[in-house]
Amino acid sequence: MPINITMPALSPTMEEGNLAKWLVKEGDKVRSGDVIAEIETDKATMEVEAVDEGTVAKIVVPAGTEGVKVNALIAVLAADGEDVATAAKGGNGAAAPALAAKAEQPAPAAPAAAPAPAAAPVAQPTAAPSPAPAAGDGKRVFSSPLARRLAKEAGIDLSAIAGSGPHGRVVKKDVETAVAGVGAKPAAAPQAAAAAAPAPAALAKGMSEDAVLKLFEPGSYELVPHDGMRKTIAKRLVESKQTIPHFYVSIDCELDALLALRAQLNAAAPEKDGKPVYKLSVNDMVIKALALALRDVPDANVSWTDTNMVKHKNADVGVAVSIPGGLITPIVRQAELKSLSAISNEMKDLGKRAKERKLKPEEYQGGTTAVSNMGMMGVKNFAAVVNPPHATILAVGAGEERVVVKNKEMVIANMMTVTLSTDHRCVDGALGAELLAAFKRYIENPMGMLV
Repeated sequence: MPINITMPALSPTMEEGNLAKWLVKEGDKVRSGDVIAEIETDKATMEVEAVDEGTVAKIVVPAGTEGVKVNALIAVLAADGEDVATAAKGGNGAAAPALAAKAEQPAPAAPAAAPAPAAAPVAQPTAAPSPAPAAGDGKRVFSSPLARRLAKEAGIDLSAIAGSGPHGRVVKKDVETAVAGVGAKPAAAPQAAAAAAPAPAALAKGMSEDAVLKLFEPGSYELVPHDGMRKTIAKRLVESKQTIPHFYVSIDCELDALLALRAQLNAAAPEKDGKPVYKLSVNDMVIKALALALRDVPDANVSWTDTNMVKHKNADVGVAVSIPGGLITPIVRQAELKSLSAISNEMKDLGKRAKERKLKPEEYQGGTTAVSNMGMMGVKNFAAVVNPPHATILAVGAGEERVVVKNKEMVIANMMTVTLSTDHRCVDGALGAELLAAFKRYIENPMGMLV
């Protein structure tokens, strides 16, 4: 019997991905664990391993295909002893509904802390569509959970939308079309006020392309299509600014003691194969100081939900890393428990693999806070955008010599300005100031990070 290989979900929130490359061709024999393809998500390129043994009978989705839905059929294997040509024909029937339906997969309400990447799962029978609550006319409307949520946010009556999914199921794109004012009847009277406000997805789109291009002379520009990463960054930043009430607290930290300790620790680093086993950066020490500050001020180590305050037991610090086309935030887990050398070496590894887009989803998803350091670019100070589910992010400016007053005398000191952006729903002004004060203590008395 043919074995269907479907598009794997490489993270809890993945709905589609790009099939970047096939590492096998039709007729090749594969064993369980063999790497057969590379899948591009918005942030990384992941290898897909075969689950079953057999011969590649048919490649349904060619390399380079973009926007392949999770669980769509991408290839067919012939089991051991099965005729390859027969298996290829047997897979064709499954390919049409899998690819034509394009029914989106709803994102889980709360992703797991460390999801394991899926590896080419075998297709399972499609479950019956989830019924939506009865509409105003008493008829039951079939729709996906994601479509119901988007319709509720936009104040649109699901019964007014013609579904394009299997069995007339209302899916995400149907709601988005309705939000744009195409194909939907007016919502019921109680929802009229909500319908007047466009959904976040619509607001994220901004001006239409035609409206933008009319502002410029023909031939004075070129169009560069958005890749998956840039689309995701835009969507998340708009969501963050629309849903999180930001406020900002800044503080100046003296760096002289930290720089002296860093030089001393780097000079004392043992060597292996002629190279020091670690080389600390200021950013490594900033990560450690923020993690310890969150340990000391646990009420600031939180995430907001509509029903509960999520208080984290460890400080998992994300660190913004610039990569071609955007940025990604790999996470140093339990940073408050790790030595400076361990944080330094881990960040070098994460940063290298981030630039190669080789991070696993569990290495950049989640976290409890983040650091965005633009000091190496000469930026004196700035305010970063909170990245949910975080409640805080620390923007770090450049260290520079400034004239300061000590003991009523003007002296020169190395100073650094940092700005804490917080979610005011769970971190109030006084609590944010308390967290920054704890951070400043560790930066200005860095020996406290060693004990």
